[in-house]
Amino acid sequence: MSTVLAPRRSDSIAVLALVSMTAIWGSTFVVVKEAIARMPPADFLAVRFLLATMLMLLVRPGSVQALGRRGLKHGVLLGLALGSGYVAQTYGLQTTAVTVSGFVTGMFVVFTPLISAVLLRRQVPRVAWAGVALATTGLALLALHGFSVGTGEALTLLGAFAFGFHIVGLGEWSAQHDAYGLAVVQLGTVSVLCLAIASPGGVAMPPDLGVWAAVIGTAVFATALAFVVQTWAQAHLSPTRAAVILTMEPVFAMGFALVLGERPTPRTLVGAALVAAAMYLVELGPRHGAEGRLPHLEV
Repeated sequence: MSTVLAPRRSDSIAVLALVSMTAIWGSTFVVVKEAIARMPPADFLAVRFLLATMLMLLVRPGSVQALGRRGLKHGVLLGLALGSGYVAQTYGLQTTAVTVSGFVTGMFVVFTPLISAVLLRRQVPRVAWAGVALATTGLALLALHGFSVGTGEALTLLGAFAFGFHIVGLGEWSAQHDAYGLAVVQLGTVSVLCLAIASPGGVAMPPDLGVWAAVIGTAVFATALAFVVQTWAQAHLSPTRAAVILTMEPVFAMGFALVLGERPTPRTLVGAALVAAAMYLVELGPRHGAEGRLPHLEV
């Protein structure tokens, strides 16, 4: 009996953990947009991810060495996908409204099963596609108010595509390695990538206490803590399940906006309900079949 219940209990804990992280990420859109108005995006990301990496290394200095060469390679590849996503999203946020950025970033829920199907030759269950359709519709209702594809939206869409790669890779490799060490390598890789982008003009430090607070807050909670939790959680969840659960991020962003004084409209309430319904559909639907039987990505 225990051998049957234990995996289900782990899955439930992973879902709750991932939802908690979407709440943290959902609270950062406004914080980051305000910070990069006073600090270059690449510099902000470089300081944020470098601080998070150093903090994690101080807590567990030997975590990276314990991964071995294969774990290091997987961590670097995941970090390149993650860093590309953050760079594109953050530069896009300079000229894109927070709500539109949240929706376009949420399009990783569409890209994830497509990438999984192409790279892994993996059949995506129909219930997962139904969840993708519901989530996409809900996100559109939440965020689109006169959408036009400008440079900011295009960059953010590119970032969403990179996040889709990250989710698929993390789903394939996280169970093979220590979650903490793998998260450290990912964040360290993002740091190096952002430093390389920022270094030609010199890396600027946060100009005031407000930006320092944004850097430290996102580094500790939305980066170090969040990516350890995500790396662990995705060892127990398929990439498509994880992607649909992560669409709760803009819903939480809307919730924080409501707390700050914005009034809900019927449109936003319906959109939030559709995103939540997508998550429950994927969670309650069948999760057996081809996805669990096909070989994993080997790199």
